This record gives sequence, C-alpha cells and structure tokens, in this order.
Amino acid sequence: MTMLSNVNVNAQFGAGAAQQQNAEPKAPELEYVLRLNVALGQAFTVGDTGKGVRTVIPITGGTFEGPDMKGEVLPGGADYQMRYDDRSEIEAIYCIRTDDGVSIHIRNYGIIKMGGQGGMYFRCAPKFEAPKDSKYAWMNECLFLCQPGFGAGGGITLDVWKVK
Repeated sequence: MTMLSNVNVNAQFGAGAAQQQNAEPKAPELEYVLRLNVALGQAFTVGDTGKGVRTVIPITGGTFEGPDMKGEVLPGGADYQMRYDDRSEIEAIYCIRTDDGVSIHIRNYGIIKMGGQGGMYFRCAPKFEAPKDSKYAWMNECLFLCQPGFGAGGGITLDVWKVK
C-alpha cells in the first residue's frame, strides 16, 4: 500500500477509524435464516487415505423452514467427512428447493471435535448459490454460520444464521 492510498483510506473513513482501533471490537450480529432437517442414508467408509479416514454419508431428503422461505432438501447430495484422531472435517454438498420452485445449491464446511470439557464442538459455515434472478439471490453475497444438532431418526438439524 502506498502512502497515497493510506491517505485516501484515512480521508475516506475519517478519524473515527483511528479511534476504533483502540476500542474493543464488537462481535458481528447474526440474523436467523432457516432450519434444515436433513435425512441421512447409511454411511460408508472409503478407508484411510493417508490424510485420515474418509466417510461418506448420503443425503436422502428432508425439509427446511425459516421466516422468509421453506421447502425441501433434495436427495442426491452427501456429507463427506475426513476423520483424524479426535476431530472430523465436513464438506456437505447438496441442494434445496423452495416451495416456490427455486433450487439452491449448498456447500457446507464444518468441524466436529470430540472430547474436552465442553463435550463436542460442532459448527459449520454453509455457502449458498441461488439463481441471480431469484428473490434468494441475496444469499450469494452473504456469509452464514450454522449450528448443527442431531435430529429424529438419525437425521441432522442445521440452524442457519446470516452474519450481518
């Protein structure tokens, strides 16, 4: 960054930015978006890949609902997990369809860490891809966090929030 661009940044954001550097950072706000109830099929293990043990869990369907949208989880996706000693990294890839017929692709990254004083750490960050001409296009330009839980019948629930 050149001296000129530093001057431009300071002029653009003013003295308030310098004062904020000394203030304690404020946590981002979250806005609730939806709850996914995902049905899962029988998991199978690929085996030890040298990086960890790869497990695949098919996504067989489900439902979702939030304040501004609801619909179904489409079958055909999967949750791909790489298990290490005491944790798993998750990459779930699947689609949902809203009740007004819009298909949205989801790629959800997460971590499960077992043990410790808090029991289990299980958090994810889904990325949504909606058609750019749909009323859900806003999802393409936001960050999301979700808190998974275990649902009825061996499924999983995912409560999703938008980072404001």
